[in-house]
Amino acid sequence: MNQLKTTLTGLCLLCIATLCYAGELRTIPAVQAIETGNGSWPVGNTVGISFPAALENEAEMLRLYLKEDFGIQAEQVPAHGTIRLILDPSFRPGKEDGYSIETEDTIRIKAASAAGIFYGIQTLRQLITRADGTCRIPRVTVRDYPAFPWRAFMLDEARAFKGKEVVKGLLDEMARLKLNVFHWHLTDDQGWRIEIKKYPELTRTGAWRDSTQLGGYRGTTFDGIRHGGYYTQEEIKEIIGYAAERHILIVPEFEMPGHESAAIASYPWLGTTGKEIKVPCRFGVQYEVMDVTSPEVRKFIEDVLDEIIALFPSPVIHIGGDEVKYDQWKASGKVQLYREQNAIETPADLQIVFTNSISHLLKQKGRRMMGWNDITGNKIHEYHSETDATAKHKLAAGTIVQFWKGDIQLVEQTARQGYDVVNSYHYMTYLDYDYKKIPLRQAYDFNPVPEGLPRELEPKILGLGCQMWGEEILSNARMYRMIFPRIAAYAESGWTLPAQKDYNAFIRALDKFATIWEAKGYAVYKPE
Repeated sequence: MNQLKTTLTGLCLLCIATLCYAGELRTIPAVQAIETGNGSWPVGNTVGISFPAALENEAEMLRLYLKEDFGIQAEQVPAHGTIRLILDPSFRPGKEDGYSIETEDTIRIKAASAAGIFYGIQTLRQLITRADGTCRIPRVTVRDYPAFPWRAFMLDEARAFKGKEVVKGLLDEMARLKLNVFHWHLTDDQGWRIEIKKYPELTRTGAWRDSTQLGGYRGTTFDGIRHGGYYTQEEIKEIIGYAAERHILIVPEFEMPGHESAAIASYPWLGTTGKEIKVPCRFGVQYEVMDVTSPEVRKFIEDVLDEIIALFPSPVIHIGGDEVKYDQWKASGKVQLYREQNAIETPADLQIVFTNSISHLLKQKGRRMMGWNDITGNKIHEYHSETDATAKHKLAAGTIVQFWKGDIQLVEQTARQGYDVVNSYHYMTYLDYDYKKIPLRQAYDFNPVPEGLPRELEPKILGLGCQMWGEEILSNARMYRMIFPRIAAYAESGWTLPAQKDYNAFIRALDKFATIWEAKGYAVYKPE
């Protein structure tokens, strides 16, 4: 009996020690499963990496991280390296892009895909520690995979142009957190940020505004400073390549038919009225919208999409489609005649007919359309009447709907109609909302799958997006403070299964991230 009691006591102490050790190893995002072994072992200041030719990029990124993070020099060795990257197409630890790490005597990262290897490398960066000039790796076995395939961060540069070095820095932190989609909001009312060679006025005129409203769209003052900038196509290619090395897909957003004032200021014939306007200095929803009945406007859209598609390898093109005010369409005799001739009953139907034509165009070019959930034709805005916002036409099949506004039940309705959904509900995911409106805990608790969604519809939820809108991030310091640390919370919501999430453990692990971010010069919000 005493021997049994002693054995049980020893097992309890071992379990407690294991749990405590696992707690020290907490990563962000948390892994799906980790088993700890006996202690740790030292990693030398020089290590060999063995890998197949197909993983040259991942090995190069690992070399970069080891040097930057720990001062470890790494070189390729034919076999039996201290670190071994193993590509095994039959390996399936969970969902796609899963991986395993074993560190008993060497460090072995195994996955069926290069992306899985890369995610394993990100976890390894968090497992290695350095103290007193010595790097150590704990003896662990990790089995991990992403809960959702779409884990996105959006940057709105139409309102506040940041430039490629800022974007690259954000891509680095996305990679660290295993976020895999950079949603790039490049066009809007207040600025056009991408060079389109066939239409040079878009950047000559549309990329610049005379002043900027302060305090967001409710502000009453303007700074009087000319603001602008844009990316050349060569810079776009450079950033796309940088993201691809980090297994991040860049999804460009070309807004249409609303939020087009900068384009209309460049080419007035794009608008419904044809009047000359200036690039707006004021934020909020503008009235200028495209004349979607015009063949010339259609040709413009196709030309711009051709240049965008030539630049971006993304299989998905985001067309925005949000916050279209119908006033100009309703006031236009030409648009009303078009509706009568084509039996289009409401402005919402007109937008869906237009949107579906873009979907068809993109499909012909081998791409898939994505848009904000306004494109479904449901009434979600107070400035639309029930009549105007009621649509009989159905959105084209295959569209990805990014849900941001409206009754949360619309997610279920959209999924039930067969559409894939990215959940970006604004009360949960907007990084421009302050920490009173979306505290860190609220961001962490966000589940892309709405509560009560029938199980059979869960596969229609691709994942989440967190959005950094630009109206109130004119300074980089403010932008970083709004992003960090909430981006880490969203990363865990997108990667880690709910059963493996633990907010208190997340907060403890966040200290290391805050130190890294501050060392990079990023302003970081400190939760109370």
